[in-house]
Amino acid sequence: MQRDQDADLARARAGDDAAFARLVGPLRQELHGHCYRMLGSSHDADDALQDALLRAWRGLGRFEGRGSLRSWLYTVATRTCLDLADSRAKRALPADLGSSSERAVLDAAPLTEVAWLGPYPDQGLADGRAVPEARYEQRESVELAFVAALQHLPGNQRAALLLFDVLGFSAAEIATMMGTSTTSVNSALARARRLVAEKIPSPSQQQALRKIGDAKVQQLVAAFAAALERGDIDALVPLLTEDVTWSMPPLPTWYQGLAAVTDFAVQVPLTRCPSWRSLPTSANGQPAVAFYLGGDAIGPHDAWSITVLAFRDTRISHIVSFLGPEHFPSFALPASLL
Repeated sequence: MQRDQDADLARARAGDDAAFARLVGPLRQELHGHCYRMLGSSHDADDALQDALLRAWRGLGRFEGRGSLRSWLYTVATRTCLDLADSRAKRALPADLGSSSERAVLDAAPLTEVAWLGPYPDQGLADGRAVPEARYEQRESVELAFVAALQHLPGNQRAALLLFDVLGFSAAEIATMMGTSTTSVNSALARARRLVAEKIPSPSQQQALRKIGDAKVQQLVAAFAAALERGDIDALVPLLTEDVTWSMPPLPTWYQGLAAVTDFAVQVPLTRCPSWRSLPTSANGQPAVAFYLGGDAIGPHDAWSITVLAFRDTRISHIVSFLGPEHFPSFALPASLL
């Protein structure tokens, strides 16, 4: 295998783009996941990965082979993401912008000038750790709470945390990748860990989901989707924790607490939206539901939201509905249902 890789590397340096594609192919998915964690958007990750691979292709002659090709590609991808992050606003969720609403806000308008955090499809996302040295499981490292917390970090701290705790690179390797000192990397890593620890709940969703069990999780997700499809608030409320939150980017309004969420559910999705259809999916390592909205029960239903659920014990503690049909293609979901 190493002999084949060396041969492809020689061919790629000589201008063989097919050989380059064979070299980077096995790493594309994990590099894309890294770009998503850095940038908080699957669409931005697409752009960053494309740019990073173009930079790598053009700069392949500078790869001297002293380290691994994987390490070098992560260097290129990280620097590409840092450049992109400098030119774009940090990604946010509604809770980052202001206080929750106690009552349903009707006819809320999308806030288009905000760069919103986006969902990440789970297809191809591996279980377990990338390497034994990593602190986070691969699915933990794309959980919404974790990715949202990352967006509050300066770029160098975000990169240090991801490269060390998620990908298992050493501080010395990261210093070389980022063109800085090991001391600076360790300092950035310590500051990043403190902030992330303040913002993400414990246990992680992966731990919570394992405790509940796959069969029960599927049952709860199906019950949630069915309650919305039937407009049944009496079936929905028992599924929710007392401090449940519901947000819907790009709408800035969000709700916290059972009373506020119930009022919103009754006033908007259960009564003002004529007909729902749904498909189960998964996003950010968490259970999710793809919702489709129709004008009536018998007509077509168009893509409406990717709704990501978080659980505590056997109840739903957080609901994030990413509104917009633009999220559906990356999940390989149809644009409409009949």
